[in-house]
Amino acid sequence: MTFTVAIIGRPNVGKSTLFNRLVGKRLAIVDDMPGVTRDRREGDARLSDLRFKVIDTAGLEDAHDDSLESRMRKQTEAAFHEADVGLMLIDARIGLTPLDEHFANWLRRQNTPVILVANKCEGAAGQPGLLEAYALGLGDPVPLSAEHGEGLVDLYEALRPYSDAARERQAWEEKQAGQDDATDDVLADDGNDEDDAAVLSRPLQMAIVGRPNVGKSTLVNKLLGEERLLTGPEAGITRDSITVPWTYQGREIHLVDTAGLRRRARVTEKVEALSGAETRRAINFAQVVVLVLDANDLMEKQDLTIARSVIDEGRALVIAVNKWDLVKGGKDALDKLHDRLETSLPQVRGVPIVTLSAKTGRNLNKLLDAVLDVFEVWNRRVPTAALNRWLEGILEHHQPPLVSGRHVKVRYITQPKTRPPTFALFVSHSQGLPESYVRYMANAIREDFNMWGVPLRLLVRKGKNPYAGKK
Repeated sequence: MTFTVAIIGRPNVGKSTLFNRLVGKRLAIVDDMPGVTRDRREGDARLSDLRFKVIDTAGLEDAHDDSLESRMRKQTEAAFHEADVGLMLIDARIGLTPLDEHFANWLRRQNTPVILVANKCEGAAGQPGLLEAYALGLGDPVPLSAEHGEGLVDLYEALRPYSDAARERQAWEEKQAGQDDATDDVLADDGNDEDDAAVLSRPLQMAIVGRPNVGKSTLVNKLLGEERLLTGPEAGITRDSITVPWTYQGREIHLVDTAGLRRRARVTEKVEALSGAETRRAINFAQVVVLVLDANDLMEKQDLTIARSVIDEGRALVIAVNKWDLVKGGKDALDKLHDRLETSLPQVRGVPIVTLSAKTGRNLNKLLDAVLDVFEVWNRRVPTAALNRWLEGILEHHQPPLVSGRHVKVRYITQPKTRPPTFALFVSHSQGLPESYVRYMANAIREDFNMWGVPLRLLVRKGKNPYAGKK
């Protein structure tokens, strides 16, 4: 990315629609209700040959107290100040409002340059508002329709100077870095294959999920060391799934903060339904999911529903018990949680449980270590030879029961895939093996190969050893 663009403006002028248009995906939730966007969302944008980072922000509100609107305004201002240029959107169909004029006055006093964009200019209805925009004193407005994709050529021309300036700056920095590297190369070691593999490895996708108001955004902020996401006592502040790149002990991680998931029967508003769909999508694309629980209300029915959905998707699961510093009699509460998991989630044994405080930062390192450990297990592959030696021992110790009065011959086992670990067992009988014996073998694999805490799939197939006669 060569430069950064922040999209700002009052609520409901089409900022998220323009964000989605520039990134080429429907990432941000869009609705006619004002104030849908609350946290700032970043994306990789493309406009012809321009490549840049774009930031979608909450609507600007004239609030300066401790309210949610005031905290949203501070997040928007932070995004604007870290950008190379801001896009100030107005609604051309409505025309200028006192709030537009108020924030235009503020923008003129800032150091970050601003491009004025008159959105919703399709047809003749937006022309009066386009002309009114000149009165804001922010230069010539760019007529645009984010919903229909009209006016993007004019936006391209307005952004081009910032792209050229960023490329010149980047070329100068690379030249300076090259001079420094020429000196350092004299003392540098030869390349290391393991280091190269670590550099080329993709970032770990880590989603933070849970019920509303359990401290998910507070946890992400504490990990990042900054107030990157909106937090507060109000339930349901987070609406979009926000991805933030981060590094822990040299490992690249994409932290995904999600909206709280309530029971579907309690969801009545369209925006909350869209937020829930975004959270479920984040689970589907995650590698490790951290389920955050409130220590004062451990593992209620909705928590189990979320955990089961994570397991069903084959994701690795870590349970974080937040607000542990407020709990009395912690050992008894933890024992009850372990018993509840053993009873309600028998299909995945040994899920890591970490007690922590997102507010104080207690045990955050333990949480991240548990995430990396379970991620390693989730990716683990057992050699075929070791599996079949293990199979011989299992069959000697406990033969499979009769099926329809006939002995079932277990021929072979292999692991065709990881993420999650999946094993294929080849047997002689068309009806396969009894479910109880399959569970017994899956638990034995988990115990003997130390695969605790991740979903494990054991597929029974009728057929001959596919590797028989091959060398």
